[in-house]
This record gives sequence, structure tokens and C-alpha cells, in this order.
Amino acid sequence: MKTLKYLIPLALAAVLPVTASAQETLNLFNWTDYMNPKVIKQFEKKYHVKVVQTYYSSNAELLAKLMAGGDSQYDVVVPSSYLIQRLVETHLIRKLNKAELPNFKNLAPQFQNTSYDPHDTYAIPYQWGTTGLAYDTRKFKNPPQTWGILFDKKVNPSYPFAMMGGSGQDIIGAACAYQGHGMGCDKLADWKSAAKLLIETKQRHNFVGFVDGTPALHQLEKGIIAAGLVYNGDLAQAMENSPEATKYIKYIIPKGGAEIWVDNMAIPSHAPHPKLAHEFINFILDAKIGAELSNWNVYASPNAAAKPYLDKVLNSRLVQPTAAEWKRLQFVPVLKGEKLTQFKAIWSAVREH
Repeated sequence: MKTLKYLIPLALAAVLPVTASAQETLNLFNWTDYMNPKVIKQFEKKYHVKVVQTYYSSNAELLAKLMAGGDSQYDVVVPSSYLIQRLVETHLIRKLNKAELPNFKNLAPQFQNTSYDPHDTYAIPYQWGTTGLAYDTRKFKNPPQTWGILFDKKVNPSYPFAMMGGSGQDIIGAACAYQGHGMGCDKLADWKSAAKLLIETKQRHNFVGFVDGTPALHQLEKGIIAAGLVYNGDLAQAMENSPEATKYIKYIIPKGGAEIWVDNMAIPSHAPHPKLAHEFINFILDAKIGAELSNWNVYASPNAAAKPYLDKVLNSRLVQPTAAEWKRLQFVPVLKGEKLTQFKAIWSAVREH
């Protein structure tokens, strides 16, 4: 039992007015290594608040957390494009108030009114990039520029490799692309064929497991694996910060197709501080702040107004695909209803076999 000396301050706290500057906290649930700490400090200083940031490494982890009650714990989350409609249908994110986002005008036209969020109702682009294949050039001297580095045992008979886990859409899309159906495959027959390939691939002795993009890159740097799916911005950042650890890593957008994605800022349906969440999103949309973010994490910015302030590396081939590579890039499909149910069943079968 609490003693009286502890109860008195608590009682006073309950009746005394509390200022927002002393108490308000923005709870940000974000990908690992995805936010410039200086940007956080600038936001805290401008709005006299505290930002508490926690992390996840896959969209599946984000979805699970929100479904377990996280929609009332976090103020801003950063889901990828294909997850947006699923979050909408499960009532896990709320509609945005555009009147509170005057910097929305800074977004490049191709990142407004997107296919995954028509009319920009629920999500605001944060960063964008590609998910491709990275491999160790010491192990693979001149491999075919395809997903065969993962899926063809003749191309890779012995070197350890990982496949991406998470929601399954990235790796099933890669298998579809390898089989000629494109990264954006959405037919049941194509998914079944891809699942069969993935199950066969899992049984190979040099498959080390399902490892998501950022951890896979760390394993590549350490030589634990020789190939895996990674995010281009993760690798660009690592090349900037650790050139020695990454000098033998090559990134490709494989022939057959690869993923282009947009990570978005969204507000959970029962966010504790929705007004502050809108202020944070609008802050990130500022031209110079948007540039500071991309210059730090080395991911491409959807912010057209930020372009004059971006570092040269953000125009490199790793970050900005060539015209030929652009033609290979596709969004993974937005799944809902029966399609989503079918996909989940197929992905569960892959993980369980």
C-alpha cells in the first residue's frame, strides 16, 4: 500500500492544470535506423514535447502490434504501401485532416493520389525505395542478374542465403518474378507455383532462414550469408557509414522484376495525440526537414521541395534506378477480401512446411 506522502503528490497532480509542453509525448513506431535524431530534436524543441520512438523490422510485426492494441499506444506509424488498405479495412488507422497538413503541397505529384491510397485519405509518403537482391561478389563472381541467385541451386549450390519473411509479399513476389509472372503477381495459380518454389528452396542445406531486409544486410556485412533481399536505402546508408564492411556487396534489381515501395506516415485509429501526430507529419513534409531526413538515412525523398537540399548520393544509381531498371519495378499488389485470405493461407503453408 502506498503511504500518505506518496498519495498527496499524486492527488495534487490530478487537480492541478498540466501544460502540453510539460506532459505531451509523441509516440512514434518506426522502422529501425529510419529517423534522423536531429530531426527529432528539432521537432521536440519547436513543439515543446517529447518523442518516444520504438522500432520494428517488418510490416508483419507492425500489423501484429497494432492488432494487439498498439492502435491506442502509438501516434504515428510508418507502414509500407501494400499494407495501407489492410490497415484501413481493419480500422487500425484513421483518416487524415488535410487542413492540418499545409506542407502536403511539397509532395511530388507521383506520390499524391496513389493507387494504394486514393485521394491521400489515410497515408502520407515518408520515404521510398526498392527491395532488391544483394550478394557477396567474392562468392558470386559473375552470376546471372536474376533471382536465380536465391532460387536456382545450380547458380548457388553451397553459399548460405536468406529469404525475406514478414508478410510474405516481398518473397512470394520475388519467386513470381523469377518464374516470369512479375513482382506484382496476384493470381492464385501464380502464388501456388511461387509457394512450391519457396518450399523447395527452404529444404536446401544452405538456406539459413527467413531474415528481413535490415537484419539480412547486417548478416551480409558479417559474411554470415552470401545473398538476401535488402532495401536499397539501407545499403546506401551502410556504404556511406561503413565502406569497408560493404565493399564486396552488390545490389541488383533483378531481371524479371523487383519491388518499388513507399513507406508512409499514418495515424492509428485511437492515437493518444492525433493533433500532435498531424503536426509531426506536417513537420516531416517541410522542404529542409525532408532533406535532412533523406540525407541521413539515404533513402529517396518523395518531397519535391526537398530536392535542392539533397546530397549527391541520393542521385546515385543505387538510390535512383536507371530507366531500364524502372521498367522492372512494380508495387506488390494491394490485397483485401478473398484475395487476402488466399494469400495468407499460401504464406502460412510456406512457413509451416
